[in-house]
Amino acid sequence: MSDLKSTLTEQMKQAMRAKDKIRLGTIRMIQAEIQRIEVDERTVLDDERILAVMDKMQKQRKDSITQYLAAERPELAEKEQQELEVIKTFLPQPLSETEIAQIIDDAIAASGASSMQDMGKVMALVKPQVQGRADMGSISGLVKQKL
Repeated sequence: MSDLKSTLTEQMKQAMRAKDKIRLGTIRMIQAEIQRIEVDERTVLDDERILAVMDKMQKQRKDSITQYLAAERPELAEKEQQELEVIKTFLPQPLSETEIAQIIDDAIAASGASSMQDMGKVMALVKPQVQGRADMGSISGLVKQKL
C-alpha cells in the first residue's frame, strides 16, 4: 500500500472518531475515486498517480464553486469549498512563483527548446515536478511566455 493510501486510511479513521462528517465524506470520496481507477485499469496506483487524481478533484471543486456562485447557490459553493480544503490537506505545498520559474527554465535548458514547437517537450519535463503543486494551466501560460 502506498504512503498516501495509508495516510488517507488513517485520516479516515480519525475523522470517524472525531465525527467530522465533511472530512470523512471527502476522504471516502477520494478513496472511491482511487479504487474506481484501480478497478477500471486493473492496476495499483502509486503516490504520483494518486496526487494526479486529487489534483483533478481539486480542479473540479474550484470549477463547481465558480458555477455555484454564478448560479447564486452559496450553500452548495460552501460545501464544495469545505471539500476543497480537505483535499488540499493531502496535496503537497504549492510551489512559489520563483520555484516554478526555476523549474521551467531548467526544463527549457534540458530539452533545448527554442520555439513554441518544443512546448510539448518542456511540458513533459515540467509536469512530473509540479503535479499537484501548481495549476498546469498557469504553467502552460508561463512556458508560452518564455518560448
